[in-house]
Amino acid sequence: MVDAKLRTWIYALICLLIFLKAEGYFVDITYVESAVAKGAVCLDGSPPAYHLSPGFGSGVNNWLVHIEGGGWCNNVTTCLARKSTRLGSSRQMVKQIAFSGILNNRQTFNPDFYNWNKVKVRYCDGSSFTGDVKRVNPTTNLHYRGARVWLAVMEDLLARGMSKAENAFLSGCSAGGLTSILHCDNFRALLPLGTRVKCLSDAGYFISLKDITGTEHIKAFFNDVVTTHGSAQNLPSSCTSRLTPSMCFFPQNMVQKIRTPLFILNAAYDSWQGE
Repeated sequence: MVDAKLRTWIYALICLLIFLKAEGYFVDITYVESAVAKGAVCLDGSPPAYHLSPGFGSGVNNWLVHIEGGGWCNNVTTCLARKSTRLGSSRQMVKQIAFSGILNNRQTFNPDFYNWNKVKVRYCDGSSFTGDVKRVNPTTNLHYRGARVWLAVMEDLLARGMSKAENAFLSGCSAGGLTSILHCDNFRALLPLGTRVKCLSDAGYFISLKDITGTEHIKAFFNDVVTTHGSAQNLPSSCTSRLTPSMCFFPQNMVQKIRTPLFILNAAYDSWQGE
């Protein structure tokens, strides 16, 4: 079996390569410093961050919000390892990233969204933006605050003009794709009633099944993620009222209740699911 940490980096690399396959441009990082006072922080306590490329022309009131992928951390050991990387600390993130693919600003490469306001939300909590544990262990100084980070970033974007959105599209890759499923209706609820909202999950529809050894590895892994991050309170109640919280990390158990239009893109074969 592939080591979980290595697998996380492989998926992050795949998502990066997808973005870089078309000619892109660089966008500066924005730190949500005001989020720190709300306890909405990365694993290491640093402020959350995103990259924003303003819309123009007919797309000035349209918003595409893309959630970065990068796996999860499921216990103190894996979260401590993650804490010192860009997936656990905004202090470790590069100041600029390339926007390409669905984030490109050229009509040739991105005819549907090229002139929209385009955002890439950086992923630094390790729980697909679902965690919220109030107490911080002074020994590890780990902050499990993904749900607070989600809300703080969304509020910052709303203040920057997303509150006037005519169209809004939430997307994500891998762990970010799971985020776009789990938070699809939440995203809809933050926007005006007249806004047309849709969501896209790219490689984020993880299913509960046994691996090739006959072990339910992913089920146990997600249970550890939900337990470590205190995610239960932030998972859809329509699911947690019927199943244990960790089973609500699997889209198969909750997508039927999502009211906002949702597009799902997944490979027919996935080594992560089959191990």
